[in-house]
Amino acid sequence: MKKRFYQHLYVQVLFAIVLGGILGFLQPSWGVALKPFGDAFVKLIKMLIAPIIFTTVVVGIAGMGDMKKVGRVGGKALLYFEVITTFALLLGLVVVNLFQPGSGVNADPAALDTKDIQSYTSSVKSQTTMEFLLNIIPKTFADAFAGGDILQVLFVAILTGFALTRLGAAFKPVTQALHKATQVFMSIIGIIMKASPIGAFGAMAFTIGKFGIGTLVSLGGLMLCMYATCTAFIVLVLGAVCRFWIGVNIFDVIRYMKEELLIVVGTSSSEAVLPALMTKMEALGCSEGTVGIVVPSGYSFNLDGTSIYLTMAAIFVAQATNTPLTLMQEFGILLMLMLTSKGAAGVVGSGFVTLAATLGATGTIPVAGMVLLLGIDRFMSEARSVTNFLGNTVATLAIARWEGELDSEKLRAILTARDTTGAADDIGEMYEHLPESSASFNKRV
Repeated sequence: MKKRFYQHLYVQVLFAIVLGGILGFLQPSWGVALKPFGDAFVKLIKMLIAPIIFTTVVVGIAGMGDMKKVGRVGGKALLYFEVITTFALLLGLVVVNLFQPGSGVNADPAALDTKDIQSYTSSVKSQTTMEFLLNIIPKTFADAFAGGDILQVLFVAILTGFALTRLGAAFKPVTQALHKATQVFMSIIGIIMKASPIGAFGAMAFTIGKFGIGTLVSLGGLMLCMYATCTAFIVLVLGAVCRFWIGVNIFDVIRYMKEELLIVVGTSSSEAVLPALMTKMEALGCSEGTVGIVVPSGYSFNLDGTSIYLTMAAIFVAQATNTPLTLMQEFGILLMLMLTSKGAAGVVGSGFVTLAATLGATGTIPVAGMVLLLGIDRFMSEARSVTNFLGNTVATLAIARWEGELDSEKLRAILTARDTTGAADDIGEMYEHLPESSASFNKRV
């Protein structure tokens, strides 16, 4: 039986976002009080991210049966991430210099009250490339899951997948058990996703109630530049990858991922839909192994929206505080951001923390100038989270196409279908009808 429009989850989420925004505007204190609803929803999703990544990656690698192939997929993914995020950094740098949204603010860094950003700057610690790489190795096997670090979980999952591949057919039951565990975790996600309208309602009510519409007006120039740049990046850069490499339309991809995008907008977190992204990519025809490697690593190395935000925010602070920068200094900041933007988690506030670390490392742009961004950071987080999510969506399709692990006919059939309701569209039902049955999985393994 066909659902009525209001029974679709994405309609409920959209209605919740609008209702939350209205409540936050009319009753700011009520909106602020509803913050736990949004936080609880994101925490419920995050508690399952580590086990889902682990089981999916292990099963995917074991299904590949070729460790060289795993390394090849990972290498292609990192190369793609570096090229695309560099485009994002450059685009942000060009736009902020072209429109100069910080000109005329004339803020005095010495007169700014920095107490509100101390929670961000105090958590910043400089990290060398070697320290970053060593941090990927957890203290213990279980510590990767306790800390919830995506890269650490990915690391132990790859090792486990390699081990099962070496042990051969005798340990096939272990792989089958992990596949069953994945289905259990995905079913739990399906239950949690039913509460996504409540989470989106609470998060949006808090955002509007806490920061208000006034901050959007006072810093509207920067907000407009940020949203316009993210839109241009999605349509032009990601659109070009979709059209000329994958052979699909970016707007069809956006339509297919509409539920997840609305949840990202409501919660300002792309991590809230990571499990849904993995499941939908498999449903579109990407191989399980490719999805298992590309999606988790993309959440640390392919943050396109965060890259745009970092260059724009850094130069905006310089413009607003009348800090002169030469072309070489801006180029140096760009190179620095190519490093600091990697490894930032796709969660609320991570961009702000990374920006604090970058400004502190430059020694030129005053960190105190970040106070100017605090009121609109939550709104800008929505733009960068949406861009991050779509960037990883397109990256997964692109790497699968590059590796020859994408069912192009299935992809086009789903994306061009006028009616995309059902298991591949409604998140709640999607997890009840996983794309691969146990029987077909056992045959493949």
